[in-house]
Amino acid sequence: MIRNPVLPGFNADPSFLRVGEDYYLAVSTFEWYPGVQIYHSRDLTNWELVARPLNRAALLDMRGNPDSCGIWAPCLSHAEGKFWLVYTDVKRLDGAFKDAHNYITTCETIDGEWTDPWYVNSSGFDPSLFHDDDGRKWFVNMVWNHRGPGTGGNPAHASFDGILLQEWSPERGLFGPVKNIYKGTDRGLTEAPHLFKRNGYYYLTTAEGGTGYDHAVTLSRSRDIWGPYEDHPAKHVISTKGTDGPIQRTGHGQYVETHWGGHYHSFLMGRPIAGPDGTGRYCPLGRETGLEEVVWQDDWLWLKEGGLVPRVELPGPMDVAPAPREAVRHVFGPGPLPMDFQWLRSPEPDRLFRLDAEGLTLTGRESIGSWFEQALVARRQEDFTYAAETSVENAPESYQQAAGLITYYNRHKFHAALVSHEPGIGRALVLMSCPGNWPDAQLEWPADPVPVGAGPVELKVTVDHALQRFWWRQGDGAWQAFGPELNAAVISDEGGRGEHGSFTGAFVGMVAMDTSGGAAEAVFSRFDYVPGEAG
Repeated sequence: MIRNPVLPGFNADPSFLRVGEDYYLAVSTFEWYPGVQIYHSRDLTNWELVARPLNRAALLDMRGNPDSCGIWAPCLSHAEGKFWLVYTDVKRLDGAFKDAHNYITTCETIDGEWTDPWYVNSSGFDPSLFHDDDGRKWFVNMVWNHRGPGTGGNPAHASFDGILLQEWSPERGLFGPVKNIYKGTDRGLTEAPHLFKRNGYYYLTTAEGGTGYDHAVTLSRSRDIWGPYEDHPAKHVISTKGTDGPIQRTGHGQYVETHWGGHYHSFLMGRPIAGPDGTGRYCPLGRETGLEEVVWQDDWLWLKEGGLVPRVELPGPMDVAPAPREAVRHVFGPGPLPMDFQWLRSPEPDRLFRLDAEGLTLTGRESIGSWFEQALVARRQEDFTYAAETSVENAPESYQQAAGLITYYNRHKFHAALVSHEPGIGRALVLMSCPGNWPDAQLEWPADPVPVGAGPVELKVTVDHALQRFWWRQGDGAWQAFGPELNAAVISDEGGRGEHGSFTGAFVGMVAMDTSGGAAEAVFSRFDYVPGEAG
């Protein structure tokens, strides 16, 4: 069986590619570094993270990018014996402007060193590259109209001004005429264009309806790449608008014909839960990636089982079961950072952390939520119920120095149990929270500081859907609860600012800060992530 999501946790905007009998999904990473996650599969059921290509300053530097900016909607393709990756680095979220810069990089192997990028344009975001069968290459992206009313957390249709097409080559860049080939349907917010060709038609897949619950995969076609494009008889191929099933927010995907002649479409999705009071819809796992089988009828794509709503489970092409969710445990030592972790924005990780015989050492830089240098190393939340543990040793000299365990979405949405220094107490455990306080990001302190002795402090967080709690211990002592139950649902796309205000996903990890500028260090010896545990 294929079980959706095939990529749980924050894995958004899936570009879907087949090369021979190998299948790839490339997804957005936004402000998390390195940029773009690429997964590989041969059975469409189980996927392995194999590459994060944008891993040096020449390819990506996001210092200063606001939350939910950075890498939007990559497009992965293969031609002329190499992979081509198109990506956007978005420098602004709110207001009239976006400042979205589009690039192309290539590599002969999916996990090799990618070339320094070609800059393409900045007219909008969600670019893709189509390799036509005559060898020509075509670049498409949505165009952003800053004369519209902007976003401000509630996207306005007038700012999404259609899909631009222009020819591109590595030697010449963009050249020749440029045309707005598609304005979209009445669903609006038309973005994420992907072109493909079949039976003499050029097909244009787009995403519409925004990142929330009106999202959709839209399909149109034309005999000429320049259009005009006619809409699908149902306008959309995938959409869960107006439904109440477990899969919601479906849209933004790409079509692939398999090597055995089957047909599948990727899509992003969300799985909402209720808040602590039993109301509302919150997606702490962010925008995830799913797959659904499609069929051709009268040269149009349709979901194989009919309708617009994809299935939670569907038969896979091979007799393979989805891999069980298992604990992931790391004891840190010399070597590279384990693949399940990322950090924020900076192409200079040596300033933020190092791995050696002592463990993972974080160098305290700017505050939690900084858009420039933040020593936060974390992994995606992939389960509604989980426990995460770590052990930290530090020697804070003031309340400006702190390190510990954090559940994090962005500067407005996090909870953190930190070993710091409190006047009159000394070394102490403090609970710092910002439960969706947008736009001013005011801190809350849900518990009184607890004195802790010298030596390592073990920290744990248990999360059960909309609630979470921190725990601590030292030496051979038993786990002790630290602070009250906290709102875990706010660490989500919809938390705080609300739908459309942010669109990444929840992380859990290790953090250190030193707002004095002293670069105080903290050593983490291990990190465990255990799905299905909440106590």
